Amino acid sequence: MAYNPNKELKKYYGIAEVAEQFNVAESLLRFWEKEFPNIKPQKSGRGVRMYTKEDIEEVRLVYNLVKIRGMKLAAAKQVLSKNRKAASDTSEIIERLQSIKAELQEISRELKEL
Repeated sequence: MAYNPNKELKKYYGIAEVAEQFNVAESLLRFWEKEFPNIKPQKSGRGVRMYTKEDIEEVRLVYNLVKIRGMKLAAAKQVLSKNRKAASDTSEIIERLQSIKAELQEISRELKEL
């Protein structure tokens, strides 16, 4: 299930919910927290991670650079440090195009059934 930026977000998401949104393992999110300092979910008194909308946006940027565009971690860090705005804009464009592609594929399947 791809991340949906238009979905209304509640105040906090647990790590399992965020992992499911991006179809990644919870351990990968914990690893990214160590590698990318802008991903910093709050922790409850029991150590449960609570991701805010801003945290999820940071995960989205890293996800698009590493998983979608195939960058190595060092390259993703460099992109985020040099031009965060361009990375964010590109990430949004990629997600919109993926959404359009999915819609077109669904239309194509429906037309084949006619």
